[in-house]
Amino acid sequence: MASASAPPDLPLSSALRRAAILTISLLILSQAFQGLIQGGLSLFLPRIRPELELTFTQGGSLSSMATLVYAFMQIPAGYLVDRFGPRRLFFIGALGTSVLAFTFALVHSYPLLLLNQGAAGFFRSLLFAPGLVLMASWFPPQRRATAMGLFIVGGFSSNILLNLVGPALEARFGWRSMFMLFAGLGVAAALAYGRLASERPRAAARAASVGEALSLFRYRVMWVIGGIQFVRFFVALGIGFWLPTLLVADRGFSLHTTGLLLALSAAFSVPSNFLGGYVSDRLANPLGVIAFSLAMLATTSVLIVLVDNTPMLIVAMCVNAVFVQFYFGPLFAVPIELLGARRAGISSGFSNFFANIGGFASTWGLGWIKDVTGSFTIGFFTIAACCLIGIALTAYLAMIKRHWTPPAEV
Repeated sequence: MASASAPPDLPLSSALRRAAILTISLLILSQAFQGLIQGGLSLFLPRIRPELELTFTQGGSLSSMATLVYAFMQIPAGYLVDRFGPRRLFFIGALGTSVLAFTFALVHSYPLLLLNQGAAGFFRSLLFAPGLVLMASWFPPQRRATAMGLFIVGGFSSNILLNLVGPALEARFGWRSMFMLFAGLGVAAALAYGRLASERPRAAARAASVGEALSLFRYRVMWVIGGIQFVRFFVALGIGFWLPTLLVADRGFSLHTTGLLLALSAAFSVPSNFLGGYVSDRLANPLGVIAFSLAMLATTSVLIVLVDNTPMLIVAMCVNAVFVQFYFGPLFAVPIELLGARRAGISSGFSNFFANIGGFASTWGLGWIKDVTGSFTIGFFTIAACCLIGIALTAYLAMIKRHWTPPAEV
């Protein structure tokens, strides 16, 4: 890594601009192959579950195990970013998750699959906060929400390809071969990133301490942001993980047709990640973007399980896909705005801890509801109710933010 020589808000030289483009491109590419691994579990679950004789609750636990470990690693990962820098941590995370995707394809017992996913959650935790901080560091502060929205574009872009061709390839080669392929691509991307990516030179700054990481629990504003983050990922992961199974099990679509529908909706998600951050930065109103997105998600989540005809279902899915990630960048930009860029790692880790507790609750809970009731209707109504709670929390956050005094040494 280059020596610290310039504060992060100075214009980029031509050499730094090239480094920025290369690093950002490698981050997006790595995220794309990670998206294949994570998306493959939800898309192929209708094949994995009967082969291994899993209930819907057990199928959901494959994701919820990884999500739970991932959640509890968020604050430690954020602290490590602020302490040691993001580049090396992201490499370790990308390589580890790719290797575990390969071993996932070799396992035949449910307990070993759970252990595999727990380990995957650990390494996946080294992707999020490091990648988010590294991406944002190459953008000026006033474009921070845009940068954070751009960070996850790769994962959603690869989901389009996965949903288009994945079902046909799975039918020919099997889901285990698909995970081996995804793992190989992930390892290659991780090695390219490790060799070529770089951190931006910046003025020396005291790293956030463990005490500062724990001190975030003292701030009421961070608990409110954590509550909104819980809602965000409860909605995003609940829909993202269970929608393929809903379309196959409840609506009777084939896996091929389901893949086409998911690819179409994913095509709407890709630009929304960037556009949500751009709109937030242009309007300087991240909380308005968050509240409007949650209102649209509440409406479309109900429509997905209530509408009877396929065209209306497709419209509901596509509108839902637009807003499920539209407010990602604005929501992660708010705590950095309030606490300062020096605490970017720990504040992002704090936020994502609460988010993934929500993801754990939805992936496990919706599977349990399906086993008990025989459908996903009550589960998706629960998602809509969480969105309404998120809107109330956003209004409360606006009240707190108006009277916010930054902590010392921001």
